[in-house]
Amino acid sequence: MTLLQPFIEFGFMRRALVACIALALSATPLGVFLSLRRMSLIGDALSHAVLPGAAIGYLISGLSLVAMGVGGLLAGLAVALFSGIVSRYTPLKEDASFSGFYLGSLALGVTLVSLRGSSVDLLHVLFGSLLAVDNRAVILVAAIAAFTLITLALIFRPLVIDAFDPDFLRTQNRWSAPLVHALFLLLVVLNLVAGFQVLGTLMSVGLMMLPATSARFWSRRLSHLLLIAMLLAIVAAIAGLMISWHYSLAAGPAVVLSAAGLFLLSVLAGPHGGLMRRR
Repeated sequence: MTLLQPFIEFGFMRRALVACIALALSATPLGVFLSLRRMSLIGDALSHAVLPGAAIGYLISGLSLVAMGVGGLLAGLAVALFSGIVSRYTPLKEDASFSGFYLGSLALGVTLVSLRGSSVDLLHVLFGSLLAVDNRAVILVAAIAAFTLITLALIFRPLVIDAFDPDFLRTQNRWSAPLVHALFLLLVVLNLVAGFQVLGTLMSVGLMMLPATSARFWSRRLSHLLLIAMLLAIVAAIAGLMISWHYSLAAGPAVVLSAAGLFLLSVLAGPHGGLMRRR
């Protein structure tokens, strides 16, 4: 009971936990599909791609939740669109195209923030401020999570087909592969914008990808993968916040470090491909 005392006594701890759980329920299923589609690093690229838009929103309105969120969403969608165009009409593959755009986006975003802000503002944008999450941020993250889950439910079947047999999906008339791919990338960018509000641009992809990759060591069934990934993300959120509180560590990195710890545990002891099982 002592370990859970901060969540009982302090509103900012409860808000941080609710925001992390909302991200766990919506972002980690996307991470599972990114992993299945061998697009894990694209999630990381898109998390950096939102930075220029967020920086422009910051220059216009300061640390405004709405301005930075809208700017980050537009920047992430622009990078996803241009990367798709480059990979479609040039010899570059999609991952190489994303890497070129995201490196430039990251450098541009840091430059824009440094034009007006202090080093403290830059750290806030890059690494977030989980314990400073207010009610508006929680509502925004929860709304994005609800929209993501509803949209995933609608496109779940074609998304699964596209992950395992894209050629078959192309033969279907109801769903086109480019439409499913575009909707999927839209959800990824939306959740990275939500994660940016909570964990910052550099940390937001951690709660999306680490539980998703960890789940691969515990099951081979897709339904189980999704549930395990979400459960691991929630455990990482609770553990990270408790570690942050009791040891005076930064909350966002503590959550991602907890997720990394669960990943290492999965690599070692997971029943499906873990190192100890292989021995």
